[in-house]
Amino acid sequence: MTASSIKRFDIIKVSGAEGHSTADALAIEEPLEVRLEYGTENERTVQNISVTMRTPGNDAELATGFLFTEGIIKNRQHIADAGHFFIACAENKENVILVKLKTGVIPNLQNTDRNFYTTSSCGVCGKGSINAIRTVSAFQSRKDDGMCVNADILYSLPAVLRDHQSAFAETGGIHAAGLFNADGDLLLLREDVGRHNALDKLIGAALNQNWLPLNKSILLLSGRASFELVQKAAMAGITIIAAVGAPSSLAVELAGEFNITLTGFLKDNRFNIYNAAHRIILPVHEATY
Repeated sequence: MTASSIKRFDIIKVSGAEGHSTADALAIEEPLEVRLEYGTENERTVQNISVTMRTPGNDAELATGFLFTEGIIKNRQHIADAGHFFIACAENKENVILVKLKTGVIPNLQNTDRNFYTTSSCGVCGKGSINAIRTVSAFQSRKDDGMCVNADILYSLPAVLRDHQSAFAETGGIHAAGLFNADGDLLLLREDVGRHNALDKLIGAALNQNWLPLNKSILLLSGRASFELVQKAAMAGITIIAAVGAPSSLAVELAGEFNITLTGFLKDNRFNIYNAAHRIILPVHEATY
């Protein structure tokens, strides 16, 4: 995260019957409008795709990751450019980002007949129907490749994620999505005030580096596991998801559909396995499933 992701406020901190003035750091939340440009060389169309509340930083990754996980684009080769651009009537040009597709690339906009305004806390809010967000993953038909992880590795991941969360250390109020290998090494981390934004940034960064599918990686979520987060992970080919918080019932059902190993409440050397337990290697004396 950058300095523009955090804002400091003068506050009064109260403890018991005493109060004193101090400064507090909070994660910035601002709207980001995502626009898409596509068409032929002589006839280009610019379409507003989404407005989401996010923490500034890694905006191009957020935009490209969002377009990919929603099934609007299929791969990074479709993208010619992505970045902020100047709008004469806009007060904050940094809050609008344009993703330009290569000539002749036609985006899949069939599922955009729903309100694409999303809040930072719940990416599913405003969507017309569950069917509209059951985007088919290009990787869901791949065979199980034997990716496994030891329980001891899972236990170590939250501490590693927290150690690398610079914005959380200052604000205490920001989510993170981390990508790890089977040995527990942190490969990539992105932060945002919104859970779904953090994951879109992460997948956007992986997409830009040609890492997909991410079937050899473990995704760690700093909060709960919602339906949309599992859907986005499935789009990127992720087969193991660990969440510090609880999953929703729909997230567990979707994990079952995509054969994704889903764990929740990962903390204090404990976790629950909600689906596909065969990828988690437990100590022999603890293996009871």
